[in-house]
Amino acid sequence: MESSMSNQPSENSNSRLKQLKGVCIGAGYFSHFQYEAWTRIPEVEIVAFSNRDAIKAAEITKKFGHTKLYADYREMFDVEKPDFVDIITPPPSHQAICAEAAQRGIHIICQKALAPTFEEAKAIVANAAAAKVRFMVHENFRFQPWHREIKRQLGARAIGELHSLAFRSRMGDGWGGNAYIPRQPYFREYPRLLVFENGIHFIDTYRFLAGEIRRVAAWLRRLNPVIKGEDCALVVFEFCSGAIGEWDANRYNETTARNPRYTFGEFLVEGSAGSIRLAGDSRLTLQRLGEPEVELSYERADRNFAGDCCYVTQRHFVDRMLDGQPFETSGEEYLKSFAVQEAVYESAAKSAPAEIHL
Repeated sequence: MESSMSNQPSENSNSRLKQLKGVCIGAGYFSHFQYEAWTRIPEVEIVAFSNRDAIKAAEITKKFGHTKLYADYREMFDVEKPDFVDIITPPPSHQAICAEAAQRGIHIICQKALAPTFEEAKAIVANAAAAKVRFMVHENFRFQPWHREIKRQLGARAIGELHSLAFRSRMGDGWGGNAYIPRQPYFREYPRLLVFENGIHFIDTYRFLAGEIRRVAAWLRRLNPVIKGEDCALVVFEFCSGAIGEWDANRYNETTARNPRYTFGEFLVEGSAGSIRLAGDSRLTLQRLGEPEVELSYERADRNFAGDCCYVTQRHFVDRMLDGQPFETSGEEYLKSFAVQEAVYESAAKSAPAEIHL
C-alpha cells in the first residue's frame, strides 16, 4: 500500500519546539533532497548555508527560502554557532570541514562517500570522537522503507533462517558520450566509481539485513570508455552467519522500471522457509515454501529521493541527537562498510577472494 504516513514526524515530535539549530554546506544536485527533508523536521531550524557557487546558492534560496549565505563555512560556524552541520559536499572536502566543525564542538552529519581513502575516513571518525562531537554518516539506503520492511520480516522469521540475498541493479545513466553530465558530471573523473558511489550503499544495507561480512569475491569492469572508473560489478559477500549475498550492478545498461532511482533495482531474499521479493516499483511479496506468493502491505511513498529515505535518515539523526542513543550509521559503523568496500577492490585487483580488515 502506497502511503505518505511513514514520512510523517515521529510520535509527539510536532509538540516539540525547535531544539536544534543547523547549518548546511553545499548546494549541488543531491543537496536539494536534504534541504527539502529538513523543512519537514519541526525540531530543526536551518539558519544558514555555505556555498561558493552563486548560481547554485541562488537555487537553494529560491526553492527553500534560505537567504543567509556564507562563502566561507568557517565564518558561518563562528557567527551562527550552530548545534550541528549537514555536510553535503564532495568526498575530498570532508576531512577539512569535519575538522573545523569538531574543533568548535559542532555535531556532524556528513554525506557519503565519507572520504576518498580508508585512512582519511578513519582520521575523520577518530577526530570527531576525540573532540566528543556526535558524528553520523548520511548513509540512507538502509532507511528506504522496503529495506526496513524486509528487516522486520526477517526479524519475525517470515522466511525462516536467512541464507541468501541477491540485488540486481541497472541504472542506465552511464552509457554514451554524455554519461553522468546532466546530473553528476564529476562521476566521469572518479578513479573508483560504481562500488565507491553505489556499492557502499548496498554494503551497508546488506550488513543491516544480514550482519557482518567476513569475505568477498568481486569482478569489476568498465563498460563506457569515456569514464575513468568501473561502472559494472559482480560482488559475492560471505556473511559471518554463513549466508551469501550477491550484488549484480551496472550503470550502463537500462532497466524497464518507470523510475530507475526509486528502488535502484530488484531484490531477492531467501531463507529456509521461503523468500521475499522487491520489485522496481517497490512492491514486496512473500512466498513461503509450498504456498502461493502474497503481496506485503507496508507504508512507503515515492517522494523526495528513493522512498523518502533522506527524510527518514535525517529524522533518525534528530531523534538520536535528542535522546542520546547511538546512530545506526555512526562513523564507527560506516568504517565497517568502508572496510568491506576496500576488500571488494582488493579482490577484483588480485582476482581472488579477500578477507575484511578493519
